[in-house]
Formats: sequence, structure tokens, C-alpha cells
Amino acid sequence: MGVDYYNVLKVHRTATEEDLKKSYRRLAMKWHPDKNPKEDIKIAEAKFKRISEAYEVLSDPQKRAIYDQYGEEGLKGMPPPESHSSSSSNSNGPNYRYNPRNAEDVFSEFFNSTKPFGFESMGRAKSMRFQTEGAGTFGGFGEGKFKQYNEGISGGGGGAANGAGSTAHLKKPPAVESKLPCSLEELYSGSQRKMKISRTVVRHNGQLATESEILTIDVKPGWKRGTKITFPDKGNEQPQQLPADLVFVIDEKPHDIYTREGNDLIIHQTIPLVDALTGTTVNLKTLDGRDLVIKLTDVVTPGYELVVAKEGMPVVKEHGKRGNLRIKFDVGFPSRLNSEQRASIRRVFGGSHT
Repeated sequence: MGVDYYNVLKVHRTATEEDLKKSYRRLAMKWHPDKNPKEDIKIAEAKFKRISEAYEVLSDPQKRAIYDQYGEEGLKGMPPPESHSSSSSNSNGPNYRYNPRNAEDVFSEFFNSTKPFGFESMGRAKSMRFQTEGAGTFGGFGEGKFKQYNEGISGGGGGAANGAGSTAHLKKPPAVESKLPCSLEELYSGSQRKMKISRTVVRHNGQLATESEILTIDVKPGWKRGTKITFPDKGNEQPQQLPADLVFVIDEKPHDIYTREGNDLIIHQTIPLVDALTGTTVNLKTLDGRDLVIKLTDVVTPGYELVVAKEGMPVVKEHGKRGNLRIKFDVGFPSRLNSEQRASIRRVFGGSHT
């Protein structure tokens, strides 16, 4: 397959468009030649070129499909080594050719600016003609976040113009955490939550402003209290700082019937003494709305616990596995008995008068 573009961008082969954007943004900012010392410029140029190539291919659905099937050779219009004879006529494979693009153009389009570091590049980037493939889907920073990087890089101390302006030197504030209350039903079956957030951003003119955004959280079946969902760079922004991360922390709402212990569900059930002695049927409604009918044939004593296998919470990291349902019984004794009832009980259980 030649070069492994997925490895270049440090993403999985199932990476989404958002995954690709996040990784390209991070790597391109790190390896841009204008942000690396002169002694490392050759290494930076090579890495920057390869990162742009990878993003160009993987962010374009058509090019990505061809690359996944035929590899780098397919993108270049060359048949793969093992299929010279059979694949040469495939219009979607080896005969496909892409138009090379410049790595700096990819970078500028992604950040919506011809001056991605807030100053005119030192002639070096303008003269570089890195050949990259395709025309991908672009996005990434908006004006607020982009301006923040400009200020952090070109601010005091010489900035990127003297080779010292790296985002690694910018301070990242602590993450902003917020509780996300979920019902036990949501944590049992999973759900999708839409969260509207308001945050402070830095506009292109350096002024602070407030913007709103709706974030989507896919609550996975089996998530527990304390599970954290992180949205990188979605917290408040401040000049001369990296944006904070926004973190939602799962919190479990109390349930009227069930409680949770790890992956097990607990329910307390009180039954009359006669049912405890002679047997009965317990009818429960599960968290996903099913009717669960449980027959009791054993004598039930106070504190007796019945375990129903695989009727507990889903286990997140083991698909298809569930905890148990544990029914803890209490026995309701009558407050008084008449003489006839007492006599009947003694006859049944073989007791004698004292």
C-alpha cells in the first residue's frame, strides 16, 4: 500500500471527518516549517508535506475509498503490484488520477487565512511547492480560535518570527467540568443528549464575545457515574492562552425502584408471610420496559436474596454481557393472630402449647 496515511495522521482506519480535522490541526500546527528551528527545517518540511498529503486523501470520500482499496499506487494511477493485468481497466481504481496541491494552500484553506501565524511568512513557505493529492473537506478553527493562536504565537518575546513561537508554549487552562445527570433508564439503554453551551471566544479583533453551540453526547449503555466525556477546546477562550477543554461528567439520578451496584441492579421486595412460606410470583418491570415474571418456590426468609442472571446493567467493554438483577426480600409478618389461627399454625408446624 506504500505510505500509511492513517498512521501519518495518527488516526484509526474508521476515523470520522471530525477525527481527521482534529488530528490534522494538531500535527500541522506542530510541524509547519515556520514554527520549527532552522536546523530542523528539512525534517519539518518533509513531515508537513506528508501530513497535508494524508489529510487531502483521507478527508475526500472518493480518494479515501480508492486509497483504502488500491493504496497509494491507485491514487497515482498505477496498478497495485499484484494486479497489473486485472485492474488496469478499472475506472475507479488504478486509472484514477488526482491533481497535486500545495501543502501551504491546504493549511491556509483549513485555517481560513493566508497568514496562519498572524505575520507574512518569511519567504520560505511562499516558495515551497509541496505536491499533495486531492481537494478535501476543510474546516477547523473559526475566527475566535484562530485569532487566539495568532496572539499566542506572534505576541511578546518575538513569536514565530524568530523561530520560538510554538503553541506548546501557550498555557492551557484547567478543563471546565459540568455534571450531566442521566436517568438509570438512559444508562441502561443508552441515549443521545443535545447540550446547548455558551462560551467566551476571542474574535479576530481581539475582543471577547459570547457564542452558543449545541453539542451532541451519545450516552453509551452501561456508562457509570463519574464517566467523563471531553470536548477538546470547547471551553472558554482567553487571549494568550489555549482554549480550555469542556468535560461532562455522568451523574446518576436516583430511581424509584432500582439501585445500582457496579453492573448489578438491586431491588427490594416485601412479600406477605404466607407467600414467603408457600411460594408466589413476583412481577417486575425492567428498565427497558419488559415484563419480568419470577416464580418463588423456596421458602423466603427475611434478608433472602434471589439472583436473576443477565438482567443487570450492560457491561461497557464487553459487548453483550450484563450484570445480574438481585432481588432482596423482606417478609411482612401479621401484626396479630386470633386463637384459631395460632392453633392452625401449631398443628401445621408441629408445635405444642407451653
